[in-house]
Amino acid sequence: MNVSSKPVRKAVFPVAGLGTRFLPATKVMPKEMLPINDRPLIQHVYEEARDAGIEEFIFVTGRYKNMLEEHFDYQPELEETLSSRGKEDMLAAVRDSEMPEGKLFTTRQPKPLGLGHAVWCAHKLVGNEPFAILLPDDIVNHEKGCLAQMIETYNEFGGNVVAVKNVPREETNKYGILDIGEKKGAAVSIKGLVEKPNPEDAPSTLSIIGRYILQPEIFEHLSVFERGAGNEIQLTDAMAKLLGVQPFHGLRFEGQHFDCGSRLGFIAANLAYGLKDPAVSAGVRSIIKDLL
Repeated sequence: MNVSSKPVRKAVFPVAGLGTRFLPATKVMPKEMLPINDRPLIQHVYEEARDAGIEEFIFVTGRYKNMLEEHFDYQPELEETLSSRGKEDMLAAVRDSEMPEGKLFTTRQPKPLGLGHAVWCAHKLVGNEPFAILLPDDIVNHEKGCLAQMIETYNEFGGNVVAVKNVPREETNKYGILDIGEKKGAAVSIKGLVEKPNPEDAPSTLSIIGRYILQPEIFEHLSVFERGAGNEIQLTDAMAKLLGVQPFHGLRFEGQHFDCGSRLGFIAANLAYGLKDPAVSAGVRSIIKDLL
């Protein structure tokens, strides 16, 4: 490990959004509880963080999000019922979804002021140490989780690391886009960050997806509450102020990325995860063939 790199022990999950693109399905149920194959979105990203060695899990919630906490809580009646019926495989799956005692922390984002503001709301719980951010809309299908890959890069270079992938140039106005420097294997140093640039102004087509490892100094810049694109407090704008001050790298991760914040991405993710699940993969293939 780089001697200047403190270990990444905490992860922030911004889960305060309303999920309007999935209405009416998300009228009552948080969008993070929408299922991808056999588990909700939030569990996929929790498991990715857990498997990467994260020890503390911080949910930045909003109104009507209590179901998220309940999902990770101990459910004695359900476990007793499954045990009494001999459903050991289901019992094991339920127990695997439980958060270890004292590891789940919550804070509220009272107003929808942007991702940067949501992250700032967790600053007291993060404290003065590096931390990860995982957006539940984004999931990566790979044997080694995206965050685990990023931590390897962080251990090598220190500083800040974001997960990146190429997007079509005509879609750069939907993402944070990198101005890249030196290539270092799967990693690239970052010279600049631009939030949602027009295609003709984009310095590259390398886009940030919803995975970050950041140093606590980011909170100094977020606390100014500077408004950016969409009149929101943008995380990308605060990250740009760390460039040249701390190491900053983008990692071109391995695996299939799905933007489950869109209906098409959500459907694609369900198909992909269903196809790799031995319990249903043959049936999924048959259904796809029949529908086509």
